[in-house]
Amino acid sequence: MENKSWLKLIAVAVFSSLFTLILYKTLGFERRSVVLQDGESKESLAKLTRKGDMLVPLDFTEIAQKTTTAVVHITAKYGNQNATNNKRNNNNRQNNINDLFRDFFGDGGDPFGQMPRQRGEATGSGVIITDDGYIVTNNHVVADASEIEVSLNDKRTYKAEVIGTSPATDLAVIKIKEKGLGSLSFGNSDILKVGEWVVAVGNPFNLQSTVTAGIVSAKGRNLNLLKNDKNGRDNGTKLAPVESFIQTDAVVNPGNSGGALVNTKGELIGINTAIASPTGSFAGYSFAVPSNLVKKIVKDLIEFGAVQRGYLGASIRDLDGKLAEEKGIKDLTQGAYIESVQDESAASEGGLKEGDIIIGVDGKKIKSSAELLEEIAKRRPNDKLSLSVKRGSSEKTINVYLKNEEGKKGLIGKKSSTDVQKSLGADFSNLSAKEKSSLNISGGAKVENITGGKIGQQTDIREGFIITKLNGQPIKDADDLLNKLKISKGGVLLSGFYADDDSNTEYYYGFGM
Repeated sequence: MENKSWLKLIAVAVFSSLFTLILYKTLGFERRSVVLQDGESKESLAKLTRKGDMLVPLDFTEIAQKTTTAVVHITAKYGNQNATNNKRNNNNRQNNINDLFRDFFGDGGDPFGQMPRQRGEATGSGVIITDDGYIVTNNHVVADASEIEVSLNDKRTYKAEVIGTSPATDLAVIKIKEKGLGSLSFGNSDILKVGEWVVAVGNPFNLQSTVTAGIVSAKGRNLNLLKNDKNGRDNGTKLAPVESFIQTDAVVNPGNSGGALVNTKGELIGINTAIASPTGSFAGYSFAVPSNLVKKIVKDLIEFGAVQRGYLGASIRDLDGKLAEEKGIKDLTQGAYIESVQDESAASEGGLKEGDIIIGVDGKKIKSSAELLEEIAKRRPNDKLSLSVKRGSSEKTINVYLKNEEGKKGLIGKKSSTDVQKSLGADFSNLSAKEKSSLNISGGAKVENITGGKIGQQTDIREGFIITKLNGQPIKDADDLLNKLKISKGGVLLSGFYADDDSNTEYYYGFGM
């Protein structure tokens, strides 16, 4: 009997050990121990990621190698003679935004992480998105620059031209003349999760190709940076700026603006834009424009030279506990609350009413007005939105078809040369071969017959001024000037000289488009 008891005890022990071993291997616990260089063993789930059914140490080397070749260093230069109106306005705008950020986060610092170098020059970062030289960056990196220089990871440098800008999202597209470049593909920022690992790549403090890692701290952050800036609106329209930032704790510093935020697959999931800092340097959090919004804005700028913004036509605000109590709303403290609906707007025609609460768009949950604005900004005029709406005690689906910034259906077409000339209030002529020879220039456009408009109202340009550059880009002739002006957004800077001026002075004139 005694032997049988011992045999039973041994059998139970063996079975328990086998069961524990199987459970141990099945859950991958044996992979949780990370061996350090000095041989010390240390438990650290924060340094592990799951690969299949195993936990393995994180390794960012492949991501870094892939990403750094597609992130560029941008140097923006500004004119310094006679006409720095645009630059001065831009500085005032940036100072206002800096003041706002200091009020929010404390004194000091550049919220956008742009790296000032010397008078008339600033630097930032950009991301190559096509192999033929299209680059996305922040608008505030290149805004009002008279010349833009791009340096690649392998130290090659190029002059860049501005394809289009979107102050309302603080994005811009520039282009260099080169092919066969390394580029990044867009990832899906909608499926990005809080706590997920991300990598930031940029050029902080002029230190090129710097890689840092962190996690997503939050999504849909609205900082009111652009909303409080009257210049942060696309084309000066009624369309509000869009802020729905990805917040991370990856280290970002001045100079990182316009750089890449990528996921662990090496996909672009954001453009680094701002930092929360009481000192001007990284102090814990950074913010990036989500890639799904970036992708749409970039496509618009390349295809149309302007952003095709959809317009709902409703005044909205965040629903929170205080507002819910004030309005007698029960069992709901998140969403976008509609305060008013404009007549003949997409919202009005779709049947939205004051007091409605939008809690979803096309099946995606909406927790705030920032998230709703982001979803609308991803669409173009005429696009259909299926809105989940809480009205009183019931929930319903309302379909709306977005309108354009003019409150009409259809896309906003590119401006014609006639539209541009009418807006500027001036005619332009080509230089004759004799004039180009005597002036020792290869191209340019002469200003004729100023009748008012932007040129007459915003600058001191005189008839006879010969324009040789627009935003630092050479002008071949009058048609070339008008074609470049048609796709210009925000501030532009004309440079050139007067043929009858013996001082050979180069003049700069800035104005807003």
